[in-house]
Amino acid sequence: MRWQGQTLDADDGALPGLERAGFVRSVQTPEFEGVTFHEVLCKSALNKLPESSGLSFKWTINPMRGCSHACRYCFARTTHEYLDLDAGRDFDSQIVVKTNVAAVLRRELHRRSWRRETVALGTNTDPYQRAEGRYRLMPGIIGALTDSGTPFSILTKGTLLRRDLPLLTQAARVVRVGLAVSIAIGEQDLHRSLEPGTPSPRARLDLVRALADAGFSVSVLVAPVIPYLTDGTSHLDELFAAIADAGATSAVAFPMHLRGSTRGWFLEWLATHHPALLRRYRQLYGRGAYVTPEYSAWLRGRVEPLLARHGLNRDTVAESAPPEHEDRLSEPDPQLALFA
Repeated sequence: MRWQGQTLDADDGALPGLERAGFVRSVQTPEFEGVTFHEVLCKSALNKLPESSGLSFKWTINPMRGCSHACRYCFARTTHEYLDLDAGRDFDSQIVVKTNVAAVLRRELHRRSWRRETVALGTNTDPYQRAEGRYRLMPGIIGALTDSGTPFSILTKGTLLRRDLPLLTQAARVVRVGLAVSIAIGEQDLHRSLEPGTPSPRARLDLVRALADAGFSVSVLVAPVIPYLTDGTSHLDELFAAIADAGATSAVAFPMHLRGSTRGWFLEWLATHHPALLRRYRQLYGRGAYVTPEYSAWLRGRVEPLLARHGLNRDTVAESAPPEHEDRLSEPDPQLALFA
């Protein structure tokens, strides 16, 4: 396993590596059968995006690499290859954990040069995947960001975020806090097959409700939309209706892209479960990682009226926030959707 030769300040497209991190040990526990945790000591917690990224936020934090959510379509899979691990089962089961990330972050945020720019979490692997229950990195990260006056946003599929809701509510009194939940699939069997390590759609809808009840304006990523499997009007309409009923203030949807090794990993699943779709996928993704412009336009035409029908196309504002939270709670930048 190549633990050297990576850079921590690389852009998120490459998922920062471990050149300046010290490998400590590998751990297996009965509670996480089949998963190995590789604990490392990082020297940097903040990752700066290049100016060419075009995003309104410049900084991200990735407490872990790899993700036990095991989503077949996850775009970040190819980044595991930088460690001489494969983008398939290794990505799902070999999790690199930056055990000292909160302490390092606190030090970086107290530098005179830090300008309190927005920091995004969840732009690569999920900070609230199951491993967070063991390592509890996020309370320290939230505390460091809050104490330094740094606004931040979190995008997650992990219902473990509810554990930190009191911390997030306190943080929102001091800095802007944006929270978004990813719910790509509403149908149970398809969810279990494509996202086997994630909480159920119902559990994530309950998370949206809990965040909304706490006064947050919650955005939901219905992404990726999986061609010919989750792009039907009935599926999208029912999912948007459930999201609106849960209290979300906005939603966004866009089609799946298949970069690098993720393409092969997903198509292997497709060949097993939906072989009749293989030919259509080769045509749809014939130009590379992205669907054809025609499909994108078609999907947009289907999604936009449904979002409008359910009141999910409006700008997210803190209209439901309690008085002491006014102008504090906000949505994460919509461009976070580009990373899902």
